[in-house]
Amino acid sequence: MSSRPGAADGLIEAAVRRYTCVRAHTEALVAPLSAEDCQVQSMPDASPSKWHLAHVSWFFETFLLHPLLPGYEPCCPDYAVLFNSYYVAIGERHPRPQRGLLTRPSLAEVMAYRAHVDADMVELMQRVAPAEWTGLIELGCQHEEQHQELILMDIQHAMSCNPLQPPYAPSVALSDPAKTRSRWLEVPGGLYEIGHAGTSFHFDNEAPRHRVWLEPFSIAEQLVTAGQYLAFMTDGGYSRPELWLSEGWDTVTREGWRAPLYWAEDEGGWSRFSLSGRRSVDPTEPVLHISYYEADAFARWSGARLPTEAEWEVAARHVPLAQRDDSGWQWTGSAYLPYPGYRTPPGAVGEYNGKFMVNQMVLRGGSLATPKGHARPSYRNFFPAAARWAFTAIRLARS
Repeated sequence: MSSRPGAADGLIEAAVRRYTCVRAHTEALVAPLSAEDCQVQSMPDASPSKWHLAHVSWFFETFLLHPLLPGYEPCCPDYAVLFNSYYVAIGERHPRPQRGLLTRPSLAEVMAYRAHVDADMVELMQRVAPAEWTGLIELGCQHEEQHQELILMDIQHAMSCNPLQPPYAPSVALSDPAKTRSRWLEVPGGLYEIGHAGTSFHFDNEAPRHRVWLEPFSIAEQLVTAGQYLAFMTDGGYSRPELWLSEGWDTVTREGWRAPLYWAEDEGGWSRFSLSGRRSVDPTEPVLHISYYEADAFARWSGARLPTEAEWEVAARHVPLAQRDDSGWQWTGSAYLPYPGYRTPPGAVGEYNGKFMVNQMVLRGGSLATPKGHARPSYRNFFPAAARWAFTAIRLARS
């Protein structure tokens, strides 16, 4: 350990502990998987678990080890291309839809790559002044936590494509049943501030904090349940074009949607495929794997609407809205756009969020797969309107 005086030593020890805990949790998530499981890519929007394991290591290697650790030797120079995701400023990238074709390096070699990066990251934290790396290491840890959720999203989709319908792991905690009551929480209109406040970590898209004017509104205390969604389906929800946005209706008819992703109907009724395998739909639990189009159509059918992201954040801060312990990220009616005064951070790290601020919708809250402590009221998740493989849910609002 470094000979720096006590305060610096404590900071270094805390950073090493934070880093190693995050890295260990990622490896624990893939522990139930075989090498074959880690190789599969079930659709262009998903990535193999093996690629996720390597990419998050590439992030630390690219943004910390290469520029900051004197004499750093990469594990394999070719990894710079294979495991770059969307950082155009860094250089060439392997095509995203072809990540499943990367049978080499093997899973064992990727795990060796992780160990190589981990050893040098600990050395960096012990040799280099903390002011050089503190912010970037936390960004890297937060980035890896995002990929922890992606690993679960992507492997669930891959397992669902297998006729055997294998579970990821039988012991995975499932969504909590909704409370029997469904209250509407009243929020007074007025001038509010949204966006991250304080000095704790936040992504650049959560800032700057700014004022918004809201008219009075009410927001549902609980998420929409599978039973409520079944009523929408029974009432012809997927066959009534008047309920749908034009692009949503085009998607429904083109894709043949008639239920949420992973749902299937047989003589025994409706079932859904989860991380714990296929099981009967519980009408009291929140409905998951819903696109923005479906959430919007359900809201219109129910005589309500989706909250704006400003309404959601204000409600999360001012009324007893359960936003972290819910099962799914909640669609809002807000397009993913920069906040007033937003500036893209300089350098390649600036490609993290800003360049995706088009053709996406904002989600708020968290999901059963979100690492504890990762989400916060100002957190802005985002997906295209047709996306369904994420752990997405519905919370309603009314004017």
